[in-house]
Amino acid sequence: MLENYFSILVFIAIGFAIGIALPILAWFISPKSPNQAKNAAYECGFDPVGTARLPFDVRFYLVAILFIVFDLETAFLVPWAVVFRHLGGWGMISMAVFLGILVVGFIYEWKKGGLEWE
Repeated sequence: MLENYFSILVFIAIGFAIGIALPILAWFISPKSPNQAKNAAYECGFDPVGTARLPFDVRFYLVAILFIVFDLETAFLVPWAVVFRHLGGWGMISMAVFLGILVVGFIYEWKKGGLEWE
């Protein structure tokens, strides 16, 4: 019975070999000529202003939370829409509850000013 899995073992071994060999090969054949321009920090084509250790504004986090909320909505809505005909009433109710929770989160962020950028 184990001979049936030999091809899978060979596939995994080849995958590991390629995953190890290619970065090593790239390190050996890549040009190594660092200079000041290559080692400089890059920020949108301009010289960096200030230090990177400054704290971020809270609005960045609010926008990130909003993105996660709507990303999760899409991740759950698309598969639900694909099998909607087979779910019946219970599927509709569960998705309505899920969307209701997302709307509460959206309203909370709206009230906190996460959608306003000054």
